[in-house]
Amino acid sequence: MRPQLPGIYPITDTEISGLSHTEQTKRLIEGGAKLIQFREKRARAGEWFDDASDAVRICREAGVLSIINDRVDIAIAVNADGMHLGQDDLPVAAARRLLGPKKIIGLSTHTPEQLRAALLEPIDYVAMGPIFDTSTKSRPDPTVGLEKLSEAVEMAGNVPLVAIGGITEDAVAAVLGAGASSAAMIGAILADPGRIAARYRELAKIASKC
Repeated sequence: MRPQLPGIYPITDTEISGLSHTEQTKRLIEGGAKLIQFREKRARAGEWFDDASDAVRICREAGVLSIINDRVDIAIAVNADGMHLGQDDLPVAAARRLLGPKKIIGLSTHTPEQLRAALLEPIDYVAMGPIFDTSTKSRPDPTVGLEKLSEAVEMAGNVPLVAIGGITEDAVAAVLGAGASSAAMIGAILADPGRIAARYRELAKIASKC
């Protein structure tokens, strides 16, 4: 299904927040999040399965969409609402066969060529980035910038486009003003774990005015 993306698209990170995915989920939902992506780049599947399962259960009970990053096995096992794939992950067509037609699939892109190819795949939304310099990836792709983001939005047409990478509070309005459906954010929300709910509310308020 093609999701109704919120203005702010939160992504969990246990290293930045110092919290489990489950605890981050509780705080994000308290702040009003309606969709959460669970991103785990360090732990093996068995090491974070219980945490992912609890986080997705909490989302389900709250009516919040749950998206698993990268791991189709985890997404299936915990019955998440969908998953987000990178360029080096399982091919979209294979993930779609495993997940079925009703689950959400998003795909990261970094260049116009990748975006063009992504739009031919059975995806529900596409991500473009990094828009700005980011510290959440060890080897980030070249930055896209706002002008190319606007061009990507035009290319995507009616497919929702999520902007990701280095987006700060000060940049939210510009990113959404360039036409992105949503601004994916990690550090700007999670850096102060005691204020995750408040930060999400603050950022969502900015997004609602764009």
